[in-house]
Amino acid sequence: MAPKTPPEPPGSGRDGESHVVLSGEEYDRYERLRKTAAVRHRRLRYAGASVLLVLTLLLAPLAVVAAWVDNTVTDTDRYVQTVAPLASEPAVQNVVTDRLTNRVVSELDIDAVTAALSKALADSGAPPAVVDHSSALDGPLRAAVTNVVHRVVHRVVTSDAFDQAWTAANRRAQTAVVGMLTGEKNTALRAQGNTVTLDLGTVVDQVKQRLVDQGFAKASAIPAPDRQITLFKTDKLSKAQNLMRLLDIMGAWLPVLTLVLAALAVWAAPAHRVMLLATAAGIGVMMIVLLIALAVVRRVYLDSVPPATLPPDAAAVVFDTFVRFLRSSTRTLLVIAVVTALAAFLYGPSRVATGVRSLAGRGTGAAGRALEDAGMHTGATGRWLDSHRSWTTGVVIGGGALALLLWNYPTVGAVALVLVLVLVVLAVLAVLASAAGRPPRGAAGAPGRAGP
Repeated sequence: MAPKTPPEPPGSGRDGESHVVLSGEEYDRYERLRKTAAVRHRRLRYAGASVLLVLTLLLAPLAVVAAWVDNTVTDTDRYVQTVAPLASEPAVQNVVTDRLTNRVVSELDIDAVTAALSKALADSGAPPAVVDHSSALDGPLRAAVTNVVHRVVHRVVTSDAFDQAWTAANRRAQTAVVGMLTGEKNTALRAQGNTVTLDLGTVVDQVKQRLVDQGFAKASAIPAPDRQITLFKTDKLSKAQNLMRLLDIMGAWLPVLTLVLAALAVWAAPAHRVMLLATAAGIGVMMIVLLIALAVVRRVYLDSVPPATLPPDAAAVVFDTFVRFLRSSTRTLLVIAVVTALAAFLYGPSRVATGVRSLAGRGTGAAGRALEDAGMHTGATGRWLDSHRSWTTGVVIGGGALALLLWNYPTVGAVALVLVLVLVVLAVLAVLASAAGRPPRGAAGAPGRAGP
């Protein structure tokens, strides 16, 4: 067997020096060692990428919750958006109306009224039977007063004044949500022991003044404790607060760390497209897990609030209102993950992927030829687009991703809009590239007579 020499490493600067001649056996051994080292290096990259992927998937749900806590606490407008709908929810309005009605009626001495009526009848010489049965008016009189007070309170609670007072109070209490989740004291939500209460504050003051104006002077005697409505009561509140305190601290950087770990996992893997597909699919699964966890927490929350403290429908409205932006963010990330995984799959070598790409290419090619037949030639611009398809595709996709990053709280609708725009731009560029026509004769690389 003829002697062989291993290939010279690039950039070694030994072009003028003689090579070491290896025998066939030595060369085979060298190739085995080189392949073994390459396989070891590839396995090491896969192992590192797998570790990064696992960390990314474990941190993804926590990053979403941490970002939600951080945004709800630091963004006043976001907080007002979160709690403002509660003032218009019929279930919450009914709770406030019933609570205030019962308290106002309890301040009225109906027994004294019926006793005074009986005395007045006796003093006026009414028959004894009438005087004796006047005490039976206690029940109907109490019901009538309750109905009147309930109507007045309900009109107040369902008025625009109530919504405005609610919004103003909660705007002043921007840190209300963090108080509920971390146990810190604030003016709107308080967590004491194992109970979370919603302080109606100035809202109750508005209602009391309206009742006084309607002639119910006893409404001004509503004590401070009745300003509060219990939202949550559970022995495990302290454990949940400890977790939320940690998420509040990590809220500023945990999402960034998760994104960096995901990018490193894709970069470290030998097969970038496959790792991108795995990362996107994994994050999608974790978002589904988070949605399921929210449903479980909702059930636990509803079971923790006694019906006598807060009706189930009102408790459900409170929970759904507080976490609706968290649910929206989770669904948005789920859609983004699905779109990313689908894009990574369509760029792969599978029969389905190649078929879709081929179909899209035939469609844009036919549209481009139709434009060309109509006399609309893109010329050099189209040829440049055709020769730089990978670059233009990357720029368009990167622009769509940047738009989502810069979007203030993107929703599923925003993701769908950006996706449609990206697809439309890519299709337009492909059609323009297909309408370039043939290059002029004599151009470099074009068929025809060669130049001198």
